[in-house]
Amino acid sequence: MKALKTLALLFFIFLGTQQTFAQKYRFKTSSYSVLEKDAKGKWGKWSDFKDTNLIITLDGDKNRIVVNSQQTQLYNIEVYGTTIENDTDKTMTFNCVDNSGDRCIIEVITRKKQDNRIQFYINYPDLKIVYNIYP
Repeated sequence: MKALKTLALLFFIFLGTQQTFAQKYRFKTSSYSVLEKDAKGKWGKWSDFKDTNLIITLDGDKNRIVVNSQQTQLYNIEVYGTTIENDTDKTMTFNCVDNSGDRCIIEVITRKKQDNRIQFYINYPDLKIVYNIYP
């Protein structure tokens, strides 16, 4: 009986000293497109996709997303949104503040009916950028 109590005590000490680590995800991009509002405040058309080869890192430990482009884009995650899933898409949202202090919403969307293609959207009130992600 004493051995069982000792084992239980050691288990709870071990459990109490463990740290939980958020996961870090790395995405490799293949192309990107941009959408902007015009002078009248209406959305234009998406630009043609251009090839790109960037790494996007979602770091849960540091609550940030980094787009390693020519000029590093840093987004501090303020709110982890809910994951919404329907027949066609699975969408994870993040309310963020970029390194200039501007607020944006970042979405990681898995397109179920497009061979689970992943897209990474950065949404500002007057600008949207989408990156296609390698599977």
